[in-house]
Amino acid sequence: MSDPILSARNLVKRYGRVTALDHCDFELYPGEILAVIGDNGAGKSTLIKAMSGAVQPDGGEIFLEGQKAHFHSPLDAREKGIETVYQQLALSPALSIADNMFMGRELRKPGLRGSLFRQLDRREMERQARQKLSDLGLMTIQNINQAVETLSGGQRQGVAVARAAAFGSKVIILDEPTAALGVKESRKVLELILDVKARGLPVILISHNMPHVFEVADRIHIHRLGKRLTVIRPGDHSMSDAVAYMTGAKVPEQIAA
Repeated sequence: MSDPILSARNLVKRYGRVTALDHCDFELYPGEILAVIGDNGAGKSTLIKAMSGAVQPDGGEIFLEGQKAHFHSPLDAREKGIETVYQQLALSPALSIADNMFMGRELRKPGLRGSLFRQLDRREMERQARQKLSDLGLMTIQNINQAVETLSGGQRQGVAVARAAAFGSKVIILDEPTAALGVKESRKVLELILDVKARGLPVILISHNMPHVFEVADRIHIHRLGKRLTVIRPGDHSMSDAVAYMTGAKVPEQIAA
């Protein structure tokens, strides 16, 4: 197996007397979908926030492509190639699809119009947004200028994933991407995740939906009591095993030994 593209060693994060991360380890390898599962309060959200710059760990180290990294903020992590799609999506409903795709990284017109007068190059942003959505098979959206609030839940999730895939050069983190979606829309998002993987981008998938996890994940990181309990492969374990490990009803063989 190649070296991890994103990893962590002995991460510690405390909130007063509560230890959210207790010397936690983590590895994401190139081109894989790594699912992160855990019971409520296990610390998986804190782990992902530490890996995406939203939380500053109290101890431990994070490595990106083998080099020690410290993310001061989500923007810092984003600039280093780590894109995160949060459960709340972080889309602006009143703005168009193209505006949402380029929010915070708007393109300006060449020459003085862009540098001096700071005019936006809307035509180019619309062209690139249309292309990026088309690359992920999302051109069922007819008008790139329609407001995001007019889209279905699945289409909104698709726009958020497409934005992450378009600008995430190294890692994409998806936090409960199918949590609020119906069966048909969830299917489309799972296909999107596989499309992102096919483009060579590794994906971290946080989810409580075991059928979805076992369908798309290459490996499953099971988080319990603030640390990594074990990592399993879907082909070697059942969903019942994963839930039992996650809740403490069963101990993984390598730990029991």
